[in-house]
Amino acid sequence: MESNTSSSLENLATAPVNQIQETISDNCVVIFSKTSCSYCTMAKKLFHDMNVNYKVVELDLLEYGNQFQDALYKMTGERTVPRIFVNGTFIGGATDTHRLHKEGKLLPLVHQCYLKKTSYQREFLKCLLYKAFS
Repeated sequence: MESNTSSSLENLATAPVNQIQETISDNCVVIFSKTSCSYCTMAKKLFHDMNVNYKVVELDLLEYGNQFQDALYKMTGERTVPRIFVNGTFIGGATDTHRLHKEGKLLPLVHQCYLKKTSYQREFLKCLLYKAFS
């Protein structure tokens, strides 16, 4: 009987990446964080103060947080937190995010995402209505 060890190991390795990508695509702003990280707190405060909704993934509270952090390293080239994504794009850590904000570039990135999601939702509703009344 053949062993499926390699395929199950591949599934374990790709699971965090898939979950990360799904979280990023489902949310306009995602902050991969640790509860004890002061830079993470600073980044979350920035979005909170701008009245922007964001999704936080606290890696130190996840059972497989280390695997998520390894996957983020492969995706972004850094292992440090926070790892911040806006509109599906990695924008950096807390310092990078604050710099974008000071340059007036952060809020437009966030707004692009909300506009895109609103447009998508409108099209989706049109399709539903069309199907319902066809």
